[in-house]
Amino acid sequence: MGPWRCLLLLLPLLAAAPRAQQQQFMEYVERRLALLEERIAQWHDQSSRYSTELRDFKNQVLGMMETAEKEREALRAEAEGAAARVDRLEREVDYLETQNPAPPCVEVDEVLVEKQAATAKQRKNEKYNKLTDCSDTIASVRAMKILKRFGSTAGLWTKDAAGSSEKIYVFDGTANDTVYVFPRMREFTLFSATRRAARIKLPYPWVGTGHLVYGGFLYYIRQQGPFQVIKFDLANKTVVDSSVFPAEEQIPVFGLSPFTYIELAADEEGLWAIYATKENEKNICLAKLDPDTLDIEQMWDTPCPRENAEGAFVVCGALHVAYNTRLPSRSRVQCVFDVSGTLPPEEASLVYFPKRYGSHSSMKYSPRERQVYAWDDGYQIIYRMEMKKKLEV
Repeated sequence: MGPWRCLLLLLPLLAAAPRAQQQQFMEYVERRLALLEERIAQWHDQSSRYSTELRDFKNQVLGMMETAEKEREALRAEAEGAAARVDRLEREVDYLETQNPAPPCVEVDEVLVEKQAATAKQRKNEKYNKLTDCSDTIASVRAMKILKRFGSTAGLWTKDAAGSSEKIYVFDGTANDTVYVFPRMREFTLFSATRRAARIKLPYPWVGTGHLVYGGFLYYIRQQGPFQVIKFDLANKTVVDSSVFPAEEQIPVFGLSPFTYIELAADEEGLWAIYATKENEKNICLAKLDPDTLDIEQMWDTPCPRENAEGAFVVCGALHVAYNTRLPSRSRVQCVFDVSGTLPPEEASLVYFPKRYGSHSSMKYSPRERQVYAWDDGYQIIYRMEMKKKLEV
C-alpha cells in the first residue's frame, strides 16, 4: 500500500479531528514521507553503484581471462621449444658418446683370433652342405611400398629374421649406440617422433649398417681395433657373446657404402657374414656363421665385384649383390653366388628395383615374409619378391 493511498484513507479521520491535531498529524506524515523518499533515493544510488561495480568486475575478469589465455599459449610455445631442445640435446649427447665410446671390457685373445683365422682359411671355398631343402631364387621385384621418411640418409630397419615378433628395429645413421624399437609396423608408419619408440642403449657403439636381429638376439658390428661381432640378448639387455671377425685387413664391403665393413645377413639356411679384405680387394667374400657360438663355419671368395655395389643379401644359400652408379640411378641385382653350386651365376635372373630416391644404404631380407627391408636416402621401403625354383631360372 503506497503512502498517498494511506493518506487518502486517513483523510476522513482527519476531518473529524480538531484542527491542531490535524496540523500535527500532517507534519508527521510529511516527515515520514520525506524519510521514505530519502531511503528510496539511497536504494537507487546503491543499486546503481552495485551495477557499476559488477560491470567493472566482469570486465576485469574478462581481461584476466584473456591474459591467462595468452600466457597459456606462451607456455605452450615454450614447452614445445623445450621439447625440441631436449631432442636436439639427446642427439648431441648420442653423438658425443659415439665419438667417445666407453673403454672396452672384452679382451681380445690374439692366440684365439689367429686360431680362428687359420681354421676359417682351411674351410675356405669348401663344398657347402645345405641345412634345408630351400631351392628358391628371386625372379623379380613383385611390388614396392614406400612407408615413410625417417632419420638420416643412411640407416637400417628390420624385423627379427628368425622369429614371429612384429617389432620394428631401427638403426638411425652409421654410428651410434642406440636402437629404436617400435611395437608394430603401424606405430612405425604413423608416428614420426622417436618418443613413441622404446630405446635400447647398447654397451658398445655400433658402426655401419650391417646389423641383424635373429632369433631374439641382436648381432651387431663393433669396431675396437679389429672388427667384432657382438651378440646381444634383446630380452634381458645383456651381451651374451662376442667374437673378433677372423679376416685380416678388412675394407668396406660395398663400393658405394664405405661405412659398412661387415654385412650380417639371414636366410633359410641361417646366419651369414658378407665382407671384403685387401687380399681380395676387387671381389666380395662370404662366410657362414654359427649363430650360437659366432664361429666361422665356412668361407668363400665370390666372383661378385665390390665396385659400384651398394648392398647385398642371401636367399636360400645364394648371395645376391645389388649394384648402382655413383650418380644414383636404378639398382639391380646382377651378381648371384650360390654356395651349393645349384645356380650358376650366368643363369641367374637380372633383377631390377624400381626407380627411387638415391641408393640403398642397407637391404635386409626376411626369409619368413619373402621381402626386403631397404633404407634409401632416408626413405624406408619394402620390396616384395617374386620367387622361382632355381631349376626354372
